[in-house]
Amino acid sequence: MNFFRKLYYILSPEMRLKARQAYYAPTDLVSKMTRKKGQIVPPKGLIFTGSGNFLKQGDNYLKIFIKYGGLRPHHHVLDIGSGIGRMAIPIAGYIEKTARYEGFDVMKVGVEWCQKNLTPLYPNFNFTHVPLKNDLYTKDGEAAEEFQFPYEANAFDFCFLTSVFTHMTDKQVENYLKEIKRVLKPKGRCLATFFILNEAAKHDANPEFQFPYDFGHYRLMDEKVTSANVAYEQSYLEDFANQIGLTIKDFHFGFWSHQRKADALDFQDIVVFEK
Repeated sequence: MNFFRKLYYILSPEMRLKARQAYYAPTDLVSKMTRKKGQIVPPKGLIFTGSGNFLKQGDNYLKIFIKYGGLRPHHHVLDIGSGIGRMAIPIAGYIEKTARYEGFDVMKVGVEWCQKNLTPLYPNFNFTHVPLKNDLYTKDGEAAEEFQFPYEANAFDFCFLTSVFTHMTDKQVENYLKEIKRVLKPKGRCLATFFILNEAAKHDANPEFQFPYDFGHYRLMDEKVTSANVAYEQSYLEDFANQIGLTIKDFHFGFWSHQRKADALDFQDIVVFEK
C-alpha cells in the first residue's frame, strides 16, 4: 500500500479535514479573490473526496450519466453519497426545474455547503445529512447495512453512486442495492462505480494498486480499514443483482487495473443497473 495513503488512513476523519484545510488555506484565499462571478465551487480545503479538477470531473461524469446511464433533463435524480456537490453542480445546469434532485451523504460539512450554496439557486435540489458509521469518514451513526433510504418507493428515474461502493463491505452493498431497487421507478437506472475483480483484473493487476486481503467475494487493500478501497468479484455482483431483480446492462472497466487509460471512462469500473 502507498505510504502516504496509509498515513492518511491513520488520521481521524476530523484530523484529515483540518489538515486539508490548513494545507489549502493559501490556495483557497487566492481562489476566492480571483474566482469568476457566479462560479459555484467549494474551497479545496473542504473537498474531502476525490482528487483532480473538481469542476472538470463533474462535467465529465455528467456526460457519462447521459450517454451510458440514460439520464434525461426531466428525470428525478438520486445522488447517493452527494459529497460536496461535485456531481450536483453540473446536474443543476442540466435537469429541468420541475425535475427533482435528492442527495444524501454521511459528511455534514459537504451537505451544509450544498444546502447553503446550491439549494437557494436551485430549489428543486435537496440535500440530507445521514449519520452512518464509516471508519474512513465518521465513527458515529447508524449501520449502513440496516439503513433505509428516506425516500418513497418508485420515486426516481436515475440514481448514481461514485466512489461509494468502493468504501463498503458486502452486507452494506447488498442493503444499498435493495434500497436502490425500491426507490427506482420501473426501468429506472443506477450507475455505480466499483473496483471489480475478474480474470483480466487479476491477471494484469496494477502493482501499485492491489487488494491482498481476501474475504471470499470481496477483497481489501488494508485489512484495518474496511471502508476504503474494497474490490468485488464480478460474478458476485452479477449473482446478487439477479437475485434481487436488478439487471446489469453494462460493465465499463476502468484503468485502475487492466484497461488502458485511453480506452476507459474513468479510473474506477462503472456498472449500469436497471430495475
